[in-house]
This record gives sequence, structure tokens and C-alpha cells, in this order.
Amino acid sequence: MLRLLFKSLIRQGSLRLIIADRKSYVIGDGSPPSVTVKLHEKKLEWTIGFNPHLKIGEAYMDGTLTIEEGSLYEFLRLLMENYNNPERSKLLKLLERLNGYTARFKQFNPISLARKNVAHHYDLPDRLYKYFLDSDRQYSCAYFRKPGISLEQAQREKKRHIASKLLLDRPNLKVLDIGSGWGGMGLYLAREAACQVTGVTLSVEQYRISRGRAQSEGLDKTCRFELRDYRQEKGPYDRIVSIGMFEHVGKKNYDEFFSRIRGLLADDGVCLLHTVGRLNEPSPVNAFIRKHIFPGTDVPVLSEVVDPIERSGLFVTDVEVLRLHYAETLKEWTDRLQSHRDEIINLFGECFYRKWEFYMIACECGFRYDRLVVFQVQLSKRLETLPVTRDYMHEWEHSHGVASDTGVVGLRRSR
Repeated sequence: MLRLLFKSLIRQGSLRLIIADRKSYVIGDGSPPSVTVKLHEKKLEWTIGFNPHLKIGEAYMDGTLTIEEGSLYEFLRLLMENYNNPERSKLLKLLERLNGYTARFKQFNPISLARKNVAHHYDLPDRLYKYFLDSDRQYSCAYFRKPGISLEQAQREKKRHIASKLLLDRPNLKVLDIGSGWGGMGLYLAREAACQVTGVTLSVEQYRISRGRAQSEGLDKTCRFELRDYRQEKGPYDRIVSIGMFEHVGKKNYDEFFSRIRGLLADDGVCLLHTVGRLNEPSPVNAFIRKHIFPGTDVPVLSEVVDPIERSGLFVTDVEVLRLHYAETLKEWTDRLQSHRDEIINLFGECFYRKWEFYMIACECGFRYDRLVVFQVQLSKRLETLPVTRDYMHEWEHSHGVASDTGVVGLRRSR
């Protein structure tokens, strides 16, 4: 079953597959990348064959699938580049449909389940995130405005870029940050634009740390963080920002989300939504990511976002598609994670480390080779709320520039 699957998938590149009885098979046309993968259990020939989206990652995680030649990055690149062949086999299309059917049953998102899903990932011991995030704890796509800047500067540029789209044209604007993380965006808006910020999160750890940061920076009067769901919030707010939270809403709940945004937004308000999306046809999130990393997560195509926005009565006033920026962000995170391999294994065990390594490299490959991107969608309730050109965005970024620094990150297309 597994050989049939790989033969139907891999048309370019070369995969040498060593199965548990030590037999080996070479699949592909012999061109690079060339990867050798070894399976250490006989059952994997069937379990991976029937459910590759989940079982490849699980086998790597528990060490029953190892990379003998090449790297995990090259293996996943090989699979993803071939996966996007429009002539992929009927077997692959059948497996895609089955994965889609099971994902539909996992979009139920009451507040109690949302809290549980958030805790699964974001309430892990804080030390883990220190190992790979920047100092401001930005756990979303950075903005590499220029080649060669560091991850730290790219994350500062991301906050500045998002702020420029909020039309921060006067002090004391009331801002709601939905999914406020470790507080970096909210604190930035309070410092740079004298906003009155309310950040809401369902993560106990993020809530604890963000409140502590606001107090230590003397911003706790203007930047408050609350442990609650956005659906429990009361408006109106002049501005709403949401970064990396929409992926957890679930496609069946988009109408509820945008209806709630409209209800929370002042009549002359502006909302900026920053979310992962994809450029091809609608499809479910990878089963390994959904089960082991982000339970309940979903990634939309743009049409799946725009339709419920229109039904809510909001207007789409600006859309930007960030390409490859998240691939570079994940590359930096992976490098930092791998540099702390021993510490992470000592804290959490090797299985945990391999799970997170697979997650980050798979996501990087997704943004390089599987048409994943980031959408930034600006919304308002009135057509006349925003200026008719984008000059105000450029003016904000110019007037709130960050000090340049040097780094090694550019928009590369491969490792």
C-alpha cells in the first residue's frame, strides 16, 4: 500500500524506501532532492499508506520512521512539491476526501472547547517558547521588509505594518486585541499610539505573562489583558486587531465570528485580521497538525473568509497577501529550536522534541511548497471611514520607523 502511494505521488526527485524486512525500493526519476527513509515496523507499510497525512508525522515523532539520507526538510519538500501536481492519482484524491470528511466533525467550537484547545498548545511551560521565539514572544508570521534583517527586527516590522492599517489617527482610541498572546502587539499600540488596549486570551500562561509585562513597563493603566473569550466581550471599540487567532475559529463558525466583530466595532471603527490562508482550493489542515499541535485549527482560502464578511454587513477595505514571510519565520524558529535540542529533550523527552521539529519543518515546507500564505484583511462598517488611498499606511510606517539592525535572514526559496 505504501509503495503504491509513493509511486503514484513521486514523479520528480528520488525516494529510497527501506521497509522493516530490509528490502529497499527506489521511487521517482532520480533527480534531486534524493532522500532515504527507513521504516522500523512492518505495520507502517499499511498505516502510512492508508493515512499518510497523520501517520508520517506520528512515525517520525516516535522514531519508527527515520531519515537515513538527506534531511526531514528534504523529505517533506519532496512530498509537497509532488503533491501539488494537478495530475496526482485517484488514490491521493480519495485520501484527501476522507481527510476532509473527518475534519468537518472537528469544527464545533464552544467556549469550553476553545479553552481546552488553547491550553493544549499555549499553556505549555514557558521555557519552551523562550527557546525559539524572539524576545517579544511574537508567535505569528514576521514581516521581512528587507532581505538580511534579523527575526527580531522582522517581528517589529510586523507590528508596525499591522498598526499602519489600523488608522491610528488620534490618541486614546479604544482597541480590542483578540487572541492577544504574550501581549506584544497590545503593548506596542499602547506605547506607540497612546491607545487604550484590551487584550483577550484563553491561555492562562499568556494571560499571566502579558499582565506582568504591562505592569513592569508601566502600561497596566492603558493596556489591560483579560482571560476570556472574545464572544464574552462588550463594545464598542474604535479598532479591533486579531493576529493568528482566526485559524482557531473553525470554518463553520466564521459567520458567528464576523457578526460578533461587527457588533463590537464602533460605527467609524476599523478591524485588521491577520490569518494563515491558502491560495488553492479549500482543504483541511494537515491531520498531524490538527491532532498533535493545534486541535480545532482551520486554514481558509480567501473566498471562505470574504463570503461570511459580506453576510455580516462589514466591508472589505484592503487585502494583502504575505508570501514566503512565514516560511522564513519558521526557518528561524526551527534553527533556534534545533539549537536547543538537548535542553528540550531533557525537559520534555525526545518524542516531544521530534513532534515539534516535525511540526515546524512541515509548516515551513507548507509555506514554501504547498501554497500556504498569510492574509491581512482590513474591515470597516462604513465606506467613508478610511482614506481613499493607502498613503496613510506608508506615512505611519515612515514616521514610526524602527532602528535598522543586521541579520542573516533573506527571502530564500530553499535551505
